[in-house]
Amino acid sequence: MAQPSRITLLSVLADRIDRLNAAIGRTMAWACLFVVLVQFAVVLLRYGFGIGSIWLTESIIYGHATLFMLAAAWTLRQGGHVRVDVFYADASPRAKALIDLCGALLLLLPLMLVLAWFSMPYVARSWAILERSRETSGIPAVFLLKTLIPLFALMMALQGISQAIRALAVLRSPSAMTTP
Repeated sequence: MAQPSRITLLSVLADRIDRLNAAIGRTMAWACLFVVLVQFAVVLLRYGFGIGSIWLTESIIYGHATLFMLAAAWTLRQGGHVRVDVFYADASPRAKALIDLCGALLLLLPLMLVLAWFSMPYVARSWAILERSRETSGIPAVFLLKTLIPLFALMMALQGISQAIRALAVLRSPSAMTTP
C-alpha cells in the first residue's frame, strides 16, 4: 500500500483547520443577530421607557468583539478581507499561490505570533484578578473579553497555516507549472 504524500497529509490538516474556522465563524455569525437584538432592546428601553442598562450596553461590546475576533479567520478563508487586487486579480493561479504563501509566511504568521506573545501577559494579569467591569452594574468578565485577543491570534495563525499549505500544494502541482 502506498504511503500518502506529505502534501496530501498537509492538505488533510488544512481541511481540518478550514472546517474548524468555518464552524466557529458560522456560530459567531449568530452573534450579529444577538448584537442587533440587544441594541434594539437598549434603544427601546432608553427612549421608550427611560430605562438604561450598563450590563446590556456592555453586552453589545462583548458581542461585537466576539463576532469580529472569532470570525476573522473564517472571513480570511472566504476571501472577505480587504485586499489590494492591482496585481492579484489578474495573476495566474501559480502567482496567486506564491503571493498567498509569502503573505502567510512573511506577514500573517509573524504578526500573529507577536500579537499572541504580547497579549498573553496582558490576558494573564486580567485572569489573575478576574478583572471586572469598571462600572458597578457592568459585566464582571473583562478577563473573558481580553482572552479573545490570543484566541484571535491562534485562529488567524491556523488559517495562515492552512493558506500556506494550499498555496504550497498549488505551487507543487504539475498543472500549476504549465499554467501561464
